[in-house]
Amino acid sequence: MSVRLAYREGLVEPTSGRAPGYTQANLVVLPREWAFDMLLFGQRNPQPVPLLDVTDPGSYQTALAEDADLRTDLPLYRVWENGELVAEVPDVRDLWRDDLVSFLIGCSFSFESALIDAGVPVRNIDQGINVSMYRTSVDCRPAGRLSGPLVVSMRPIPAALVPLAVQVTARMPKVHGAPVHVGSPESLGIPDLATPDFGDPVSFEPGDIPVFWACGVTPQAALMASRPPFALTHAPGHMFITNTPNTTYHLP
Repeated sequence: MSVRLAYREGLVEPTSGRAPGYTQANLVVLPREWAFDMLLFGQRNPQPVPLLDVTDPGSYQTALAEDADLRTDLPLYRVWENGELVAEVPDVRDLWRDDLVSFLIGCSFSFESALIDAGVPVRNIDQGINVSMYRTSVDCRPAGRLSGPLVVSMRPIPAALVPLAVQVTARMPKVHGAPVHVGSPESLGIPDLATPDFGDPVSFEPGDIPVFWACGVTPQAALMASRPPFALTHAPGHMFITNTPNTTYHLP
């Protein structure tokens, strides 16, 4: 896919709105000794962590795009040591190890094209910026050594179109599904929508209300809380674009 090749060659940009119609995925890469904890964390928290694929140790290929390289084909990666973010880089080939297991997790960018097709505006795409993401006061269910708060993405939706947005996204549970909350951000422990923890602040149009979806950045919050010795992830908003059509994950 040409957009992945552009990222492999060094283009760095958020992937919202790119390759419409194809599923995008969050990436978490952990040493094998932490892999069961991550697998269990996804099983216990399927809305923020819907697992699409898990690789063999050392492999940098995925069944979601067999011609891709997970070390190079995302626009931007994060490097973690003991729960601390130590670098953001466009290529992790020099950091790859034979014991690393990759987890591909469904991403809400995958349902944005379905929203647009249904007539629901997606403000972050219209404004050419990354989506807003926030840590919440809601705890995920712990799994082994991994625990942490739910992270949500927020999109301003015209009030009259919220039921349609819920209906459209509920049909796609493998990319986070229906919203987890509509309206008051304070109910999720979010003090100020203008200062997201990840991504960019998205502007509201008159009549918009905030709608919150579970977000695949949730495992990054768990890494910060649980402090594994080493991990790689996507940078928020800079996803892995698969060869899998979004319709693969549509419920009838």
